[in-house]
Amino acid sequence: MSSMIERLPGWSTLPDLFGWGEAPGAHGIRIEEQIKDGAYVLRAELPGIDPGKEVEITVAEDVLTLRAERSEEETGKHHSEFRYGTFTRSVRLPAGAKGDEATAEYKDGVLTVTVPVPEKAADTRTIPVRHV
Repeated sequence: MSSMIERLPGWSTLPDLFGWGEAPGAHGIRIEEQIKDGAYVLRAELPGIDPGKEVEITVAEDVLTLRAERSEEETGKHHSEFRYGTFTRSVRLPAGAKGDEATAEYKDGVLTVTVPVPEKAADTRTIPVRHV
């Protein structure tokens, strides 16, 4: 997979199952990535987020970074298993991706970021042999 995963020393490299194995205080964003129809498509689970106010998407040096923040509502004492705070995820874009042409859409708790990736021409060429 092309994504960069930051881990603290000593933490397991096994897949994160139901949030187990996350570093204390770390807030991850679960994603899906694919290249489809000449574009890199990243889908990120961000339920309960106001995309116009609480999401920031940046591209720098071929790295796409999602940053979201969910604030806890103060409604008195209660039990909550929701995660609050700042959530960040960075992924390396495929070679040739046009980060400056990226678009984003939010629907039903899922953020979709699309980045054009031009079809790369084959690097193979035929070299004619001259007969001398």
